[in-house]
This record gives sequence, structure tokens and C-alpha cells, in this order.
Amino acid sequence: MSLKKAFFLTLTMMSSISNAQKVHNPAQYVHPIIGTEKMGHTYPGATVPFGAVQLSPETDTLSYEINGKYNPDVYKYCAGYRYEDKTIVGFSHTHFSGTGHSDLGDFLVMPTVGKLQMNPGTAEHPETGFRSRFSHDQETAEAGYYKVKLTDHDILAELTATPRVGIHQYTFPKSDDAHIILDLMYGIYNYEDKNVWTYVRVVNDHLITGFRQTNGWARTRTVYFAMEFSKPFKSYGNKDFDGKQPYRGFWRKWNMNENFPELAGKKIRMHFDFETQDQEKIMVKMAISPVSQANALENLNTEAPEWNFAKYRNQAQEEWNRELGKIDIETNSQDDLVNFYTSMYHTFINPTVYMDTNGEYKGLDQNIHKAEGFTHYTTFSLWDTYRALHPFFNIIQPTRNNDMVKSMMAHYDQFSMKMLPVWSHYGNENWCMSGYHSVSVLADAIIKGNYTGDPEAALNACIATSEKRNYEGIGDYTDRGYIPAEKNGTSVSNTLEYAYDDWAIAQIAKKLGKTDVYNKYIKRSGNWRNVFDPSIGFMRPKLEDGSFKKDFDLQSTHGQGFIEGNSWNYSFFVPQNPKALIEAMGGNKKFSSKLDELFSMHLPDAFFADTEDITREGIIGGYVHGNEPAHHVAYLYNFAGQPWKTQKMVRHILKMQYQARPDGLGGNDDCGQMSAWYIFSSLGFYPVAPGSDEYSIGSPAVRKAVLHLENGKTFTINTVNQNDKNIYVEKADLNGKPLKNYSLKHQEIMNGGTLTFYMSAQPKK
Repeated sequence: MSLKKAFFLTLTMMSSISNAQKVHNPAQYVHPIIGTEKMGHTYPGATVPFGAVQLSPETDTLSYEINGKYNPDVYKYCAGYRYEDKTIVGFSHTHFSGTGHSDLGDFLVMPTVGKLQMNPGTAEHPETGFRSRFSHDQETAEAGYYKVKLTDHDILAELTATPRVGIHQYTFPKSDDAHIILDLMYGIYNYEDKNVWTYVRVVNDHLITGFRQTNGWARTRTVYFAMEFSKPFKSYGNKDFDGKQPYRGFWRKWNMNENFPELAGKKIRMHFDFETQDQEKIMVKMAISPVSQANALENLNTEAPEWNFAKYRNQAQEEWNRELGKIDIETNSQDDLVNFYTSMYHTFINPTVYMDTNGEYKGLDQNIHKAEGFTHYTTFSLWDTYRALHPFFNIIQPTRNNDMVKSMMAHYDQFSMKMLPVWSHYGNENWCMSGYHSVSVLADAIIKGNYTGDPEAALNACIATSEKRNYEGIGDYTDRGYIPAEKNGTSVSNTLEYAYDDWAIAQIAKKLGKTDVYNKYIKRSGNWRNVFDPSIGFMRPKLEDGSFKKDFDLQSTHGQGFIEGNSWNYSFFVPQNPKALIEAMGGNKKFSSKLDELFSMHLPDAFFADTEDITREGIIGGYVHGNEPAHHVAYLYNFAGQPWKTQKMVRHILKMQYQARPDGLGGNDDCGQMSAWYIFSSLGFYPVAPGSDEYSIGSPAVRKAVLHLENGKTFTINTVNQNDKNIYVEKADLNGKPLKNYSLKHQEIMNGGTLTFYMSAQPKK
């Protein structure tokens, strides 16, 4: 049975279960396969909440470049797995979830039987290598568990994980020629020189250790491993795919291809050979570390000392139930349950733990540090996640978010450039996207009382980052109040994002009583006006001489001054001051009409020519939900006096952009940002401007939700007459008193209580 069919069968079987009952086992509603088809870029494999290991199948071996040029097809493989593919090349231990660029894919493992083949073969002819065909009929993806039948080898592969250990279980047929391949060459977004060096040490007949150093998105990244087999291998060997070097030292005295215990090179694949009985199970445990082989082995022995696959699978799923159980919901349909808990699952994948069981990690300075009193995290896709993911954590994962902010501060302290992270992973800054949105995450945590570090040190780090004059036009932005189009290809979006970030800095300063700093940055937060052209009512590139660029296309995403968006979407990006934007655009009526046009226009095919990650599935009119810059826009009707339009559009987006099927995401999930939008909007409110303590009211899509807060209190959301037709909020009460201004305060949530929405089929105008 295919996974698609399984979705519908599962939902049918569960239809007799009352949605009004408390969800005791929320992990059952998680379908990691959602988003693996088309543009979601999620992976279906096994991980635990915020785990350092993401053990998942790879379905192809495309190179990032062909003949020295970018290969556009590689974009499809940001997560390593595509639902559309028919073959699996192996299972690797590190992945990003839902990103639009990639890295990782470390330590690919593949079981085979028969003639030893050390090349992966091709998708068209898998029999020419070690890859295998597979069918979705024989594939299972659950929270913390993945299973698939490798049909060419008649091997059942099962995967689970602990935070730092990937655990494999392979059920073999009877064979005198069974192999487990360890591919140290494989990587996601691979290219000729990405592997800098690999090293392997065969400790004994069941344990090997080593490391791999890569120069990819993270340019100085070394991952160490310890790999243990439940059964001793009878022999082993390797193939070195390095080109011949003029100097090879005196290692040439040895035959290093067979049973040689110490190997090093750029392009190594190893094989471990076994004899197996029919249905014999061999387990493999692969622990990783950012610090050393010794730490990897310690991680393995600490987290996975036993040979008990079922125990680790149950343990992983119990962890997922514990985290997902922080919100209990009642819904109108089983699809809504699946979408909600799969969204929670996706939000709890990243950021990832980046330290060993002893607290050690490698910092940006390439030195070994120890996290004292907090958990150190990495994988900060901040251009995406500052918008809703981190605000969601401030409600439901405040301790973790506090540790994430402390991790950002450690980044700042260790970084030679003295900047907070922009997009960072594995002790590296990769500089992806724009803005300095870590300041938004810091501000949101400080304003909401979740940060237990030194707020003045945090403010100083924010200021230093905002004054890095030689980064992405900040010097011009500081001097002119905007970035000239001649100097930066994303001059408008950068200006807008810096202005919002400056407002976030101002909020920290205000809380700390730093009046001078507040005044400086609140003034800078108004710089959006410098790229707003009142003659057309849109944001527009401005030249060095102060004039607006003449040749300008409102709909184009290419060469118009914006990143991952066009003027239609970015012209509404003033989340820090919607009222001022509305006034600049001509008042409530004109502003609302412009929003109406955004959501109803038809984009020509030419729009998609320069967009790699957006198709029509991710767009409503001209509103691009599959990219983040306009995620707050549906809520702006509230500020223009037409909240019923916010309510209608939010419910439309929820239904159109999130569906319980493999292609159910309208764009990259982006480390949980798309999913966090879904969670907030399903609950009935959204953080339009993180760094504020206010949430804007929408239209709840749940019948009931109970948020179990870390402070021991509960916040309950009730709806009266909520269904697919009754999408409008007639009124809302907080603890029995009317909720005013379509706004909810953060502390009102954290105090516990009950928010009740009374729903209607008719808008309240």
C-alpha cells in the first residue's frame, strides 16, 4: 500500500474516534512524509526532538555542479529525499528540514547482498551499483521511526535515533555475501572538492571510529563518528576514489584496500562483509560528535549502550509524545489533527542540539568550548524562523528558546567578526539571506521575560551587529537611511528588514531604560519610508542620487531590489508599524483594497521564470505563502479596520497551503517556519511583530486547544460554533471578559486562563 493511500485509509479507520477526546498519543498523527514531494524539502527519516542526528534515506546522488556550473536539479534534493523517486542510495545521519539550500548528508550507510559494488549506480539502472529500488507500498514514516523494503537486496531497513546516535536495523536474507557499505564521499549539495578529508580507524571487528571534514555551506565543518555493529564483520575493505597523487609517502608499502585498519583520504567508501541467515537482523549504531572520536564513542555508550532496537524506537516515540503533548487539540477533521501535529513535529526538529553528552562543542573560533548551565544549539535559519518559530517557542518551549538565545550569544562571543548569527550551523556562519534577525529573537525573548542571561550584554551584541558597516550595505543604510540600488541587488528588502530589526533593538533598549539607544533605533526603524514611493504606493529601489529607479516591475522577483519576493509582497513589510504604513498608502480603505488585490491578482507565467522554490501551489493571487516575507500580511486587515477579511483569508490559507499528503506544503518548510505559521493561525492568533508582547487575532481552526505551559498553568482556547462555514469571529472573551482590539497579550497567555471565540458564518462589519 502506498503512503498516499495509507493516509486516507488511516484517516478512515480513525474516523470513528471522537475528535472531542483528549489526544493521548499525538505522535500517531505525525506523518513525516508530508512535505517530501515537490517544494516542501522535508525528510521522512528518524529523529528525536531537536536531535543532533537526523537519520533519513537518500534517493539520489546529484552533484551541485556540472562542468563547473550550478546544476538546478540539485535544488530538489535539499533534504536528500524526494517522494517522486524510485530508488534509495543509502541512509545518512544529518539533514536540514525544509530548507531552500543545503549541506550535510554525513556518513551514508547502505546494506546490500550479492556481488560487492562500490558505486551507487544510477536511478535508471540501480542494478549497476549498491542502490536499490523501493516502493511507497513498503515504506513507513513515523515520528522517530522509518522503515522501508530495499527490494533489489530483499533487505528490510529500519531506522530510529537518540539525540546523538542513529540506530539502524537491517533484516537480511540468507547470504554468504552480505555487506554494509559506509560511504564517506556522499553529501547533500555535493561537488568535487567538498570533502576536504576523511579518516577511519578500525578498532576491532565490530567498532570503527573516524571523522569527515567538509567545505560546504559551512566551510570549516568536522564531524566525528563512532560506528558499532551488533555482529562482528568477517572482513572489510575500502575503495579510494581519489585521483592519483604524485606523492603518496611510504604508505604504498601496504595493501590498504583489504582489512587495513587505518585509512585516510578525500574520497573513501568502505565495506563490511557478513554471512547472514534468513531473516537475520544486524544492528548498526552510529554516534556523531563535533569534537572528537572519543566524544562520539562516549555519546554512543551513554545514549545507546544496548542492542535493543525496539527500546530505542519506543523511547524516541515517547519523547515525541511528551513534546507534542504540550498542546492538546480537538478538531473538525482527522486531516486537521494530522496537519497540526505534523506541523508541531516539524517545528520541534530545528534548531538542533550541538554539543556532546559531556557538554563540549567546537565553536566558531575552532576551539573546544563547554556549555555551562544550558544546552547549546545550532541550525539557526533566522531569516525564516524569527517570524513565528521562535515566538512559538517563547510560549511552548521557553526554556529551550532561552538556551537558543544563549547559543546565539556564544556565537557572538566566539566570532572574530563580533556579530550575532545570520544563518549558522555546526560552528559556522554561512551568511545566507538578509537582515540581522537574531536581534528579533533576542528582543522577543527579553520582552517576554524568557531570557535569563545578561540583557545588557545582549543589547550590546545587537548594537554591534547593526553597526557592522561593511556587511550587506549597513554603512550606506546607517548614513543615508536606505541602501542604494547600485550597491546591492537586494537593496529594498535589506532596508526594510534592517528597519524592522532596528525597531526590535529599540524594544530591548526601552525595557532596559536606555533612552538614547531607544531614540536612535526607533528613528532608524522608520527608514522604510526612504524606499516607499508615494507616487505609486509601493516599495521601490532608490538610487544614490536619491531618485527612484525608473525601470521597475512590481511583480518581478529578479533584479528589482528584493530577495525571495517582489514589491507586492515586500511593500507590506513594516510589521513594526502597520498604522504608519496604512497612512502612507492612503488610509484604511485604500490599504484594504490593495490587500484585496494582492490576494486576488493573477501572476503571469513569467513570474515563475526566476523563482527556483515557488510554484503556483504556494501562491494565492500574488501572495506568496511559500516564501516568508509576507507571512504576517493576512493579519494586516486587523489594523485597517476590516478584521473579518483577516479571518477569511487566514482560514483560506490554512486549507489551501497545508494538506495531509506528501505534497501538502506549498513551499519550503524552512526549519519549521511554515509549520509555526500553521500552529499559530490554527490556534487563532499570530505574532505580527516579534519583539512586541502582542498577538493579532485571526480565525481559530481548532474546536478546542489546551496549551500546557512550562510554568504549570494551562491556557485553553475554546470555540463555539466553529466549522468550515463559520469562519468569522462574532466575539471573543478572555476569562469571561470581552477581548478588545483583536489583540492578545503574551502575559495573558502565560497567566493561564480561557480564550473563547464565538464563531459565525457572517462577518462582523
